[in-house]
Amino acid sequence: MEPILQIDKLSVLLPAGADRCHAIQSVSLNIHAGKTLCVVGESGSGKSVLATTVMGLLAKGLVPETGSIKLEGQELIGMAEARLRSLRGVRMGMVFQEPMTALNPVMRCGDQVDELLREHMVWTADERRRRVLEVFEQVKLPDPARIYKSFPHQLSGGQRQRIVIAMAVILKPKLLICDEPTTALDVTTQKQILRLIADLHRDQGSAVLFITHDMGVVEDIADDVLVMRSGQAVEIGTRDEVLRNPRETYTRNLLAAVPSMQPPPAKPEPLTEPLLRARGVGKTYTSHDWLGRKREVHALKDAALNVRAGQTIGVVGESGCGKSTFARCLIRLIEPTVGEIRWGAYPVQNLAERQLRPLRSNVQVVFQDPNRSLNPRMRIVDSLIEGAVNFGIPRAKALRQAEELMNLVRLPANGLTRYPNEFSGGQRQRLAIARALACRPRVLVADEAVSALDVSVQAEILNLLREVQRDFGLGIIFITHDLRVAAQLCDQVIVMHEGQIVEQGRTVDVYAKPQHAYTRTLLAAAPGGGHCPPGPVDMQKIRRLA
Repeated sequence: MEPILQIDKLSVLLPAGADRCHAIQSVSLNIHAGKTLCVVGESGSGKSVLATTVMGLLAKGLVPETGSIKLEGQELIGMAEARLRSLRGVRMGMVFQEPMTALNPVMRCGDQVDELLREHMVWTADERRRRVLEVFEQVKLPDPARIYKSFPHQLSGGQRQRIVIAMAVILKPKLLICDEPTTALDVTTQKQILRLIADLHRDQGSAVLFITHDMGVVEDIADDVLVMRSGQAVEIGTRDEVLRNPRETYTRNLLAAVPSMQPPPAKPEPLTEPLLRARGVGKTYTSHDWLGRKREVHALKDAALNVRAGQTIGVVGESGCGKSTFARCLIRLIEPTVGEIRWGAYPVQNLAERQLRPLRSNVQVVFQDPNRSLNPRMRIVDSLIEGAVNFGIPRAKALRQAEELMNLVRLPANGLTRYPNEFSGGQRQRLAIARALACRPRVLVADEAVSALDVSVQAEILNLLREVQRDFGLGIIFITHDLRVAAQLCDQVIVMHEGQIVEQGRTVDVYAKPQHAYTRTLLAAAPGGGHCPPGPVDMQKIRRLA
């Protein structure tokens, strides 16, 4: 049987001045109907370039040099743009990683999917609307009629991703390309999305090219696996061949960087006073409808924690469970409705910003996306010294400290004169950590700080957090939807559901014997439960090979 997608010795040139000549070099693969090929590798390995080359959506400056791409026997390289446009959506569809950038924020969701049908089908408006509502039901969206009229910002992350999937599958393409479609989703939503993609491609007989850095996802959905490094195919084979018996050292080390679901033995709990304490914290949002009737939404109810020096408290749960609301109350980015919050000896829950400002150096934040938290127009040195100078540290001392922080996060001191876009995603997250440490905090709040990073970079960032905690005596509050990361980093874990803490305790105890039904469901949803990394991670070898 002829493959749906056939790539033969494909090479794509990078612009002049790049750190290597090719984004992709001599890559070959085949995907047959009903099969899923997962492409894995570190950031910069060429995974996304491979996907966009197939779709004919290469970024400016990237040029296919040699090779062939055939979709159901049709050569795509050199095909006219008008012909390619006619194939997109009809014969090949793509699910992008970030639905908020893939969707038009000023168009209703139903209209965006309808636009695709208007372009490719000669149907009446009623026929198109029926088909859109039908596919919304197919992708398990609640209340399709309401979703049809909603704007993207009115939906959750999982719902937005389902809209993007609906757009990709509505015309039943024979090739479905998924570029990190579940990276930012919690484990239960991720499981639903993966099951949805599997059902759709089984029912429609599609071939799936699935790009991911999550080896648990590979374990769950792949038929075959392609491992890429620096634009080249390192290893390709069946899922079991690559995951159980990898031939290449690079593949073995990449697999070894996957965190285990088995927590290490518990450390003794520190006996010191808490650096941050919360009791009975709640947040209620109040609104009024057009008749003036009051409506209350309890986003957070009766939440509590203590974090001590050298201790890491993990907060886990689904999207919308209240994790980030709790964290933002703790650091007073939003005002709690009720409860007590202490930073050391200071009760801060009712302080005005003017009173709170001198204390803010004690608690600092590392956000999920350094692209948004680092000012793209500021040099790194200015970002690193800004907080320290604002808290009264002389500029000369702040500059010396910035050099020390660059060394601490293992980045060259000459990077201080560069801008954020000149660094990789993992390097930018290191810079975000350095900036948070510049104020010499006592507590660090990491809000999904490693969720978008590939496994080897993720392992480096987690090691870095352990080192700075040891060196600075930090307490860390680690918010994550990645249960593997929580297992390896956190001393204690808090499980949240619908704005409430349903279970908390030592990580090793919660993972071994979860008491609450929701905790058991959450742990069961973690992808790749059967995958066991083949050995200890050698980060030096990964960096040397990369």
